[in-house]
Amino acid sequence: MLAPRKIKYRKPQKGRMTGLAKGGDYVAFGTHGLKALEAGWITSRQIEAVRITISRRVRKVGKMWIRIFPHKSITKKPAETRMGKGKGSPEYWVAVVKPGRILFELEGLDEETAKETFKQCGYKLPIKTKMVAKREVM
Repeated sequence: MLAPRKIKYRKPQKGRMTGLAKGGDYVAFGTHGLKALEAGWITSRQIEAVRITISRRVRKVGKMWIRIFPHKSITKKPAETRMGKGKGSPEYWVAVVKPGRILFELEGLDEETAKETFKQCGYKLPIKTKMVAKREVM
């Protein structure tokens, strides 16, 4: 599972997920990308599940890039605990994703195989996604 080695703040605030992605909104490395259509938190477990799904399809013929990283820790208080007594301890890690963000990229697969692969990945994510191709810059 992905998790940062070192962080500035152990228990960050929730934050807001309004607006579009500021960066990482185009296919930079591969030929096909998986693009987020809505905002949400993607956990390190979900990223790992998608990574496994893609690597099963790609194997030795292609290459994969993960364009998101879970930097934010989410805290949780134990079950049956009374109100108060501070914030809970960090439970898991999430990547904050906004609409337009490219989550994963592929190279070395044909259009149909890439489409099928990203369709399988979409089932494992809590947000709506779509496949996009790299734009040719002249």
